[in-house]
Amino acid sequence: MRERGSGSLFRERYRDRKTGQLKVCRTWMMKLWVGGKPLKRSARTTSRAVASQQLEQWKAQIRQGTYVPDADQTRFDDLATLLLDEYRANGRKSLGRAAAAVDHLKEFFTGWRAQALSSDRVLGYVRHRQQQRAANATINRELAALKRMFRLGERAGRIVRRPFIDLLQEHNARTGFFERAECDAVLAQVPDDLQPVFTVAYLTGWRVKSELLTRQWAHVDFQSGWLRLEPGETKNAEGRQFPLTPALRAVLERQRARTRRLRRRPARSFRGCSTGRAGRLSPSVAPG
Repeated sequence: MRERGSGSLFRERYRDRKTGQLKVCRTWMMKLWVGGKPLKRSARTTSRAVASQQLEQWKAQIRQGTYVPDADQTRFDDLATLLLDEYRANGRKSLGRAAAAVDHLKEFFTGWRAQALSSDRVLGYVRHRQQQRAANATINRELAALKRMFRLGERAGRIVRRPFIDLLQEHNARTGFFERAECDAVLAQVPDDLQPVFTVAYLTGWRVKSELLTRQWAHVDFQSGWLRLEPGETKNAEGRQFPLTPALRAVLERQRARTRRLRRRPARSFRGCSTGRAGRLSPSVAPG
């Protein structure tokens, strides 16, 4: 007699539409009772021995609490949606880069079941991108997005396991230095209004668009000697301060004196083309 809770294997029957004859499917089905309800899954094999092994694995998942009922229905596209939704919900500044990575991944994986994305198939994606002459650093950003998708899918109870995804070695270390003479040569070719921006960028190493053009005079503490980035404004969401070295202080003091002389409405940006709003380190207008 079969032990209670041991599950069963069977092959479904169907009636041929043309002949009306009753036939038996070649593929084995598995059946278990969980919480008083019957669960059925296809073993996707014609071998009873293989189906029996899968039934034992299924029972082990249920006993350990790792069974995910709809894992077989989860597709790559579902995981991609989870990733982008998570980026949007948290207001991540790197959403654009994540979306670009997802677009490349979709070209290869769209429509695939998540559980079918084995390490071998991920390696196939890597070879595919290398044939497209993508740099290792670019491929790694895409693989990192794929890893994040699976972590979110696991957290949401949409998948059973995550594949092992190994990143490539990157050989893109920066070499050499941008010397002061080279910086001066560049500054000589840009408009006067932009020279303070690029001088401060050279002195601090901060990003021009996201970290310098957004600075206000309130972020410059002349008395204590710091230029500040507030928490949440940097890539890692942590605040940052840069000391007002003599060279940096001189640039900012000249900038402040210049804006005061221009007697226009204060602008919001550190750009040469101001918007006429108050508060930011604009070279083209003076504070009120």
